[in-house]
Amino acid sequence: MTVHLIRHGALAELRLDNPAKLNALTVDMLQALSDHLDTVERDPAVRGVLVTAEGERAFCTGADINAWGGLSPVEFARLWVRDGHRIFDRLARLSRPTIAVLQGHAFGGGLELASACDIRVMAPKATLALPETGVGIVPGWSGTQRLVRLLPEPVVKEMALFGRRLTAERALALGFVAEVSDTPGDAALAIAARLEETSPQATEVAKYMIHAGRGEDAPAMIEALASGMTAASADKAEGVAAFRAKRKPDFKGD
Repeated sequence: MTVHLIRHGALAELRLDNPAKLNALTVDMLQALSDHLDTVERDPAVRGVLVTAEGERAFCTGADINAWGGLSPVEFARLWVRDGHRIFDRLARLSRPTIAVLQGHAFGGGLELASACDIRVMAPKATLALPETGVGIVPGWSGTQRLVRLLPEPVVKEMALFGRRLTAERALALGFVAEVSDTPGDAALAIAARLEETSPQATEVAKYMIHAGRGEDAPAMIEALASGMTAASADKAEGVAAFRAKRKPDFKGD
């Protein structure tokens, strides 16, 4: 049980592989996901990322209860919840476009993982749910935070408070998924193929702008955009040259 990094030309696939437990996430899987995200971010050849899973029944049914059930309250909050948040935030803020392929159910942490992607493609029989209160806990990896920016608040309350599942048809109508398809993997690949026709730099900047607008790590996004703009200027080149030559810079405002 792990997460595989598979390359398909300019696309990277992150595949959850724990089908015996419906791809429930373990500590090792979270660490593998984190490591692969670092690898993808540093590879300029990667144009887009697909997040997929083994098996037909479930994309991911959340966190493996055996991984957190025995933790103390402090360990649960400090390690399990905060580490999961950190890794899911890493996925959400990846500079490359991401697509979650929901060939099966996405519950709890699995739904939160899908929510961290830019868009989602879903199979007709797949459903979405936040079942945490049924085992005495609450959503811990952004289910009550990022998800309420993607779905209407009453819908999130239906799932988190009343345990209702969201169907693919309703998720599509609400704009949470981009497409419902009998072959969601193929549909995601068709969408991702368009990335070969777009500017990688412009796509990255557009993603930063959208994230800044909706409040996803807005301070870092704003500073990244501003830094990129100034780094392309003649003044930056002059400033670096002057520093190296130990002289006063002659800025022209270019």
